Amino acid sequence: MKWKIALISEHASPLSEVGGIDAGGQNIAVAELAQQLAEIGYEIDIFTRRDNQQVPEVVNWVPGVRVIHIQAGPARPVPKETLLPLMDEFTDNLIRFSRRERHPYRLVHAHFFMSALVASRLKTKLGIPFVVTFHALGKVRRLMLGETDLFPQERTAIEEQIVREADQLIALCPQERQDLIQLYGADPNKIVMIPNGFNPRSFYVVDKHLARLMLGLDPNEIILLHLGRMVPRKGIDNVVRAAAQLRREHGIWTRLLIVGGDSETPDPELTPEIGRLQQLAKAEDIADWVTFVGRRGRDQLRYFYSAADVFVTTPLYEPFGLTPLEAMACGVPVVGSNVGGIKHTIVDGQSGFLVPPNDPAALAAKLLSLIQFPRLQNALRGKALRRVHKSFTWMSAARTTAQLYERFGIPQQVPTRPTQAVPSTLFPATLTPNPLSPSA
Repeated sequence: MKWKIALISEHASPLSEVGGIDAGGQNIAVAELAQQLAEIGYEIDIFTRRDNQQVPEVVNWVPGVRVIHIQAGPARPVPKETLLPLMDEFTDNLIRFSRRERHPYRLVHAHFFMSALVASRLKTKLGIPFVVTFHALGKVRRLMLGETDLFPQERTAIEEQIVREADQLIALCPQERQDLIQLYGADPNKIVMIPNGFNPRSFYVVDKHLARLMLGLDPNEIILLHLGRMVPRKGIDNVVRAAAQLRREHGIWTRLLIVGGDSETPDPELTPEIGRLQQLAKAEDIADWVTFVGRRGRDQLRYFYSAADVFVTTPLYEPFGLTPLEAMACGVPVVGSNVGGIKHTIVDGQSGFLVPPNDPAALAAKLLSLIQFPRLQNALRGKALRRVHKSFTWMSAARTTAQLYERFGIPQQVPTRPTQAVPSTLFPATLTPNPLSPSA
């Protein structure tokens, strides 16, 4: 009999399209971790809030992984900042489901503070131990965003409670481990660091000219890429200003591709951040050189990464940051903010460059050096590829997570299903054509 693990991710379903306001790294992390844990033998149930009345309660997603939609509040999208009052109902309905299944779960792995609150209540009522990956810490968020942080004040007290009650805390990077200890008084012996990763089956080097041909991009332009959630804290405005500075001070014109949003066609009404950035690009006199792509499926993203000369991500803060890893795996030089997980995944000057957040001049200087010195791009590219494959794959994360589960008497299983072939990192033998609309 295989052991069953419950993963709780109240607002971030693995089935959601990522790139919008409330769908991003946590959705991907939960999805990838669950699939990799299933490949090494665990049975995984992912519990998430029902936000669509049409979806079934239980979705048999991939072999070994089910997604369970729990009723909590209206069956429609609700901003995650307003979900806390619904967690009592979420807990009660999760317990009802577990009873119908005859309580098969040996451990709960909670993702985010509200999921951890549910897990804490399950531990009290059912005696199931739980571990938690916070993905973001409220005190850090409040320090960085101030009054623009819309989560309720109770978040801090809840996180302090979870830090005390959880059987184990998972930190995604050294900065998060330090924050848990210094800001929350966490016991260092309860913390294990397990970074997120990338999937080599999805992200690998594609020839730049081929990628641009498939995307309908000019083969001769200098292309900067930003890809991810479209929210102010991601610092995309910083990238726009840096691109404008390159034009004004150095006469260098760059195409800035911005991928993400709540629709495949860029829509300022559905994604207000697009409208704000469009106005900024117009004010900086580079509107014709900033292209908003809209949301794209994850099976298309490797072509965007591979088409770029530089990938840029300069958020105000970032608990971890998956996109730098994905870009590095596609052989693209990365310039990122010297914050959170990014300053762990990027080794400054070796596998990429780090810059202060919200500093367009510093960003423009690093971009200029990469544009002027192609040999520097190649050096960073090679070191980045080696680093991500050595330290940041989802299978590595899953195996370390399984070792953590073993501490609770849950043995790691031997593989029960063959893994899929992984394309060659540098030179995939075949590339399945995946043409994208040139008008994107």
